[in-house]
Amino acid sequence: MSKPREPDVEGLAADVLERKPRALGRAISMLENDAEGRKELVHRLYRETGRARIVGVTGPPGAGKSTLVDRLARLARERGDTVGILAVDPTSPFSGGAILGDRVRMQAHYTDPHVFIRSMATRGAMGGLARATHDAIDVLDAAAFDWILVETVGVGQDEVDVVRTVDTVILVTLPGLGDDIQAIKAGILEIADLFVINKADREGTQRTWRDLKMMLGLADVEGWEPPILRTVASRGEGVQEVMDAILRHIRWLSESGELERRRRAHLRQRVEAILQRRVLADAQRVADLGQVVEAAYKARRDPYQVAEHLYGEVVRERRTVESETIG
Repeated sequence: MSKPREPDVEGLAADVLERKPRALGRAISMLENDAEGRKELVHRLYRETGRARIVGVTGPPGAGKSTLVDRLARLARERGDTVGILAVDPTSPFSGGAILGDRVRMQAHYTDPHVFIRSMATRGAMGGLARATHDAIDVLDAAAFDWILVETVGVGQDEVDVVRTVDTVILVTLPGLGDDIQAIKAGILEIADLFVINKADREGTQRTWRDLKMMLGLADVEGWEPPILRTVASRGEGVQEVMDAILRHIRWLSESGELERRRRAHLRQRVEAILQRRVLADAQRVADLGQVVEAAYKARRDPYQVAEHLYGEVVRERRTVESETIG
């Protein structure tokens, strides 16, 4: 039986840097599937990142996030800029794929070679983002897209993870949400850089604006004061003002040094997440985690004891391997 062919990561990375659409799709699929060569691919591309404007669009279901992203992409293209779009969709419980496929959204952009659109499934990841979203952003950034727009699943307060991925966070909301705005103020409200009241031709827009303004007034804001904008994205109304506000925020990030601070924080969060997954995988490898937890439950051992025991097993195993290698 022939061995499976190893992926040509070097060739794939080279094609990504040339922004070949097929290569972009293959690269993101490799990252989503945690396929062999994933780490090497990120390693080859990472040094080419750091140039794109990375914008996250989040908010409750039905707020019109996709429509706003579509309109922002159009404005970016009118400026002559290239655009990569990552739409993070709900995960199908049957296939594990994205329920809302690429072609359902933003049909007008599919004939434009300077726009790349990819749907990604959350696959159970918390925070409204696919686990591979960070790496997929690296792919599009290395491919020299001027803009990367990340539209996240509308799951409300749990979407605070978006701030660890992008430079500018846009919260899209609707008129008349009332208590729903109160409910999210302890989560996404604090991390949004721009607020957009979409479908602003509906009744209740002024009240929603006042509610947001009041909550922002209670916040401890330093440096950048998030604007509250009104749009009817389906008709393109107010979208230019949103684009102008994004550009102002990007300039402020650069001039204040906040961009560097945020991107360092992004890197730290990614490193911590990788370490957490690796330690957990090692603990599972050196001991049957299910059996250890079951025994601990019966013995009434507290979680700190169990974690210390497993961590000790991992450390001992690594020291044994190192001593055998040196010997």
